[in-house]
Amino acid sequence: MSKKLYIETVGCQMNVLDSELVVGALRRQGYELTHEATDADVILFNTCSVRQHAEDKIYSALGRLRAHKRRHPDKVLGVLGCMAQKDKEWILHRAPHVDIVCGTGQLARLPELIAAVQQTHTPQLALSLDRKEASRIEVERSFESYDPLRDPSMRPSPFQAYVRIMIGCDKFCTYCIVPSVRGPEQSRPPEHIAAEVRQLAAEGCKEVTLLGQTVNSYEYQYADGRRERLSDLLLRIHDTPGLERIKFITNFPRDMSDDLLDAVRHLPKVCEYLHVPAQSGCNDVLKRMKRLYTVEFYRDMLQRCRERVPGVAISSDFIVGFCGETEASFQRTCDLVREAGFKNSFIFKYSPRPGTKADELFADDVPEEIKKRRNNDLLAIQNRVSLADHRRRIGQTVEVLVEGLSKTELKASGGRPSSGDSGPKQLTGRTMTDHIVVFEGHERLIGQTVQVRIEEATALTLFGTVVTNERIGVEADRLPQVSSFSLHGTNRRVNLPLI
Repeated sequence: MSKKLYIETVGCQMNVLDSELVVGALRRQGYELTHEATDADVILFNTCSVRQHAEDKIYSALGRLRAHKRRHPDKVLGVLGCMAQKDKEWILHRAPHVDIVCGTGQLARLPELIAAVQQTHTPQLALSLDRKEASRIEVERSFESYDPLRDPSMRPSPFQAYVRIMIGCDKFCTYCIVPSVRGPEQSRPPEHIAAEVRQLAAEGCKEVTLLGQTVNSYEYQYADGRRERLSDLLLRIHDTPGLERIKFITNFPRDMSDDLLDAVRHLPKVCEYLHVPAQSGCNDVLKRMKRLYTVEFYRDMLQRCRERVPGVAISSDFIVGFCGETEASFQRTCDLVREAGFKNSFIFKYSPRPGTKADELFADDVPEEIKKRRNNDLLAIQNRVSLADHRRRIGQTVEVLVEGLSKTELKASGGRPSSGDSGPKQLTGRTMTDHIVVFEGHERLIGQTVQVRIEEATALTLFGTVVTNERIGVEADRLPQVSSFSLHGTNRRVNLPLI
């Protein structure tokens, strides 16, 4: 009889990837996925600590399972990820029926932790070192990179995958808990990443998204002193057979180098899309956030991106209601969003995080009702900017990688896949600039790249009609093969063998 596994994931793309790897490891132990927690032999929650709401959601879920665990004491209940690393033993205090607390850097140990619980019936903790507890080298070693095991069923789609190129963060923004829960910044060896991309492409994956907390900070140093940056890595993996698109997120403004922008411009498979969080349009707020740049620097960076990569789409993140944000400060952020021309922005209300410098140094002095109003106001401004951007695209024909049924179609079908009806469905996909496009087409187009003529637009979505049901010329063997290009501004030329 097979063992059943339930896993619920909260948070960012890094957590989604972690869950895929966890499932891959446990499938090798004989586990099968189930969509109901109460049906599972092992119940796991992969957690996020960026905002309080995410943590509250997990504690509520654990509370609902208390009686179920009492009736079924042999079932294993685990809390993984960022919240586990941050709260440690406190999780067992609040939810004593939890069996496993496993931090982000210890996920490779999960199979042995589950076995230990089943044998000893005692709670198991697996946590990395706190950054203040030991030397940097020791802390780095306690945050293991956990990346080789993949499970296609846990991906956003069979032909799209995340690839972690680095772990941790060294920026220490005052509001952010990530440097504590994911450890020091460490870049993975380029050869390991390239091998993983080749494996994914061989399995039918057409698009990879390279992940890092500040992905454009990627830099791997070899023993002989050679260094490989993100631009070099993009060139290294570009000609992987079968691969059609490469994305990377999330970027840090100060690390947006000219050689990276040149790679985006000159490598055909690299999407002309950059996610570069600004967080605020006020220098005083940016200084309290310790973002290490000014609004003037950020504006210049945007201009440089658009000059070096014509047609590039840029999105951003903003936090409203951060400590000491006045109405004048907020209006400066509004001005930046009005003028910057972002494709879209992700807007969040500030949530104090215990363990961060902001929680230690500053008062959370913006009332909740003001945070809500500023959140809504800034979102309304961004929606107007996005709508204008989208309307300019009406009449254009764009390349769309078809991801699947649209949300409307999924809702109409109750979230279930088609029963085989060959009629047209409402499909959705994304352009090379990451714009969402909805159109009608047969389900056989899912996973294909098609041309769509844009006919209508809202602030969130483009709507169009397929120009042809035939694939257009973006297959790997029909794309230009690139073995070298000049990385402007670095006085160097990269020459790598084709993969």
